[in-house]
Amino acid sequence: MSLPDIAFPLGLSLQVALLATLGCALVGVPIAYALATLTFRGKQIAGVGVMLPLVLPPVVTGYYLLLLIGRGGVLGAVTKVLTGTAYGITFTWQAAVIASFAVAMPLAVNTARAAIAAVDPAHADASRTLGRSEVETALFVVLPLAARGVSAGLVLGFARALGEFGATMVVAGNIPGRTNTMALEIYNAVLYGDRSTATALVVLYTLVSVGVLFLADRLARAVTA
Repeated sequence: MSLPDIAFPLGLSLQVALLATLGCALVGVPIAYALATLTFRGKQIAGVGVMLPLVLPPVVTGYYLLLLIGRGGVLGAVTKVLTGTAYGITFTWQAAVIASFAVAMPLAVNTARAAIAAVDPAHADASRTLGRSEVETALFVVLPLAARGVSAGLVLGFARALGEFGATMVVAGNIPGRTNTMALEIYNAVLYGDRSTATALVVLYTLVSVGVLFLADRLARAVTA
């Protein structure tokens, strides 16, 4: 396999994983904060809903996403208007980002939730006593103290997004030069009996994954030190 052939799926995978991780930071961290610090009706149901993609087969998660953003889905008409195509956002790299975000969220939220819950409540109470709002307390007191744990969760979410396969296959397809991430390219190589390409991609992906896990472990150790 030539370098350009490897570069596209690797670059696409990194792009998709980074954007999915950004989504986890913008959406998942506030959810983690709410689950860790607030008491509200339906909290247990919300927690189960967030964690559900972790236990569902990725293909099932992909099917739910298809019902949401697919051509006949709840948001299908909206995505068709926005993209100007018959299939809307499906079968695009943006759909791969949504799929990766969905499967990465549980890891990011669960790890961040634990780190936030571990922060001594006295710090937040002192902040509120000084007149800071709940948002200011979260941004300037609690989250900085839980930063390493939150970062570890986002790193784990990135690793999960980087290797997403099943949900991506359902909503983004396996289109060479458009949606073929590393995981899908490995599948293609195995499917067509190209063992040398499959081996090269597997080794490369493994090295990247090992690096990500080492980083997550270091951050987690720093939290508990």
